[in-house]
Amino acid sequence: MKYGLVVEHGKTDIFHFSRSHRAFNPLPLDLFPLGGPVLLPKETWRYLGFIFNHKLTFRSHIDFYANKAISTIKCMKLLGNLSRGINLLQKRRLYRCCALPIVLYSFPLWYYNKAPTYYYLNILWKMQQRVALWISGAFRTSPMLGIKAILEQVPIHLHLKKIYR
Repeated sequence: MKYGLVVEHGKTDIFHFSRSHRAFNPLPLDLFPLGGPVLLPKETWRYLGFIFNHKLTFRSHIDFYANKAISTIKCMKLLGNLSRGINLLQKRRLYRCCALPIVLYSFPLWYYNKAPTYYYLNILWKMQQRVALWISGAFRTSPMLGIKAILEQVPIHLHLKKIYR
């Protein structure tokens, strides 16, 4: 008996969502009776730039985009090595226009009322700390609150609250 179903392995993904606290090992899906391969579930799933895992914690999403913003800042350091370089105001504008939108891509997805955000804010705070050191040219051991005050940089948790409203 023919089902009229054609499965292409390159375009087929399987993903299970679960909020259980125990180990999560879903079974593979056998499509052999339909003429297809065995599909193994993935750990993370990317869709339209969002990175999901089976518990919808968005940790891998935040890690990916925070690292992407940090690498963007590292590339911006090359601009300071030009013959004249760039000043503090230009560095601050570059951060706000180029790196901050990368980090805040899809933040309403994981930043909502009563959601545990300590991990996310900690990663974003570390990213903001590296940016502040780059903009100011200060040492790693400098007091961060003082540097952020001098640079007029809003702490990331307050910035998220402001744009979430």
